[in-house]
Amino acid sequence: MSRGKIALIAAGVVVAGLIGWRMIQHRSPRGEANADAPVPVTVVPVERRDVPVYLDALGTVQALNTVTVRPQVGGQLQALGFKEGQEVRRGDVIAQIDPRTYQAALDQAQAKQKQDEAQLVAARSTLKRYEDLIKQNFVAAQDLENQRQTVRQLEATVAADAANVDSARVQLGYTRVTAPIDGLAGIRQVDVGNLVQPSDAGGIVVLTQVRPISVIFTLPEQDLDLVRAGGDGLAVQALNRADNRPVASGVLKVVDNQIDTATGTFKLKAEFPNADGRLWPGQFVNVRLRVDTVKGGLVVPAQAVQRGPDGSYVYLLQPDSTVLMQPVQVGGEAGDGALLVTSGVKAGDRVVTEGQFRLKPGAKVLALAPGQTPPPAKIETAKGKRRGRDG
Repeated sequence: MSRGKIALIAAGVVVAGLIGWRMIQHRSPRGEANADAPVPVTVVPVERRDVPVYLDALGTVQALNTVTVRPQVGGQLQALGFKEGQEVRRGDVIAQIDPRTYQAALDQAQAKQKQDEAQLVAARSTLKRYEDLIKQNFVAAQDLENQRQTVRQLEATVAADAANVDSARVQLGYTRVTAPIDGLAGIRQVDVGNLVQPSDAGGIVVLTQVRPISVIFTLPEQDLDLVRAGGDGLAVQALNRADNRPVASGVLKVVDNQIDTATGTFKLKAEFPNADGRLWPGQFVNVRLRVDTVKGGLVVPAQAVQRGPDGSYVYLLQPDSTVLMQPVQVGGEAGDGALLVTSGVKAGDRVVTEGQFRLKPGAKVLALAPGQTPPPAKIETAKGKRRGRDG
């Protein structure tokens, strides 16, 4: 390397050193002041209120009842009495099967009944004559007994005819397929004109009852005692999985009678009125089960609680406007973005909710209420001090 280049590099190093030294000598008093200035933070008091205790789970919406409507007699499908997706009521006509064959069978059974009833009337009349004539010894006792047996047989025949008429009438009624429950009709499984049979796997249509509707969910087995202690009718909320907003409120109906040994969980069923139809069969929802209420619990905003290597803590405002790193025990969610604290703070303590990232234990702070902004910095005074030092 030439001497000229070495001299140039040396001169550059010297100039850079002079510039750095000059900057150090002329540091802004404002920077020093900011280093010692209190850190603006938002603080809120610890509240005491009744706190509901919730258990959260993932649930699946299930129709309260699901029925595959199948014909109970075979025949040609003449008409359908519903539209796909329509809400039907119990007793509404779903389908009409050709009734002519079953009407003919009913007519035959009724005609046979009338024939046997006529024979019975004649047999009873003959029996009455025999009973009158035997008193005059005009009829043998054996003939009288035989006539009595004939009347009994015809009475049994007439009774069987009545049963056959009832059976034929029921079979005829089955040609008119009605809805067994209130519910929504799904996609039809057969078209008009086809022959349908009771053995058809798909049936005619599937009805699902969605008002009310059920939600099935599971909880860990360690929560079983807590759920059972809560008694019947525990309040349940269904939350939207996208934004965790409540979409429906209901009650707990069933706790399953066994724990799944493979997963260590037990099933529960909640029922929701679902008057607005917000819940739909097969939908996934977040479930929040209210199992207890802590009376007079201590509550802080969730953003006030920080996590460290030794557990949870909050920054607690001291009387001298410094902060203390205070360990706390969290008992669970208290709703509205708050947490239940079981130890570490007391009612009225003020905790930091915003600005924690600039804090350390013992730091001086400027306590602000939620929504309050810090006062503007006194820039002119700082500039005047700097000009005085430079002069």
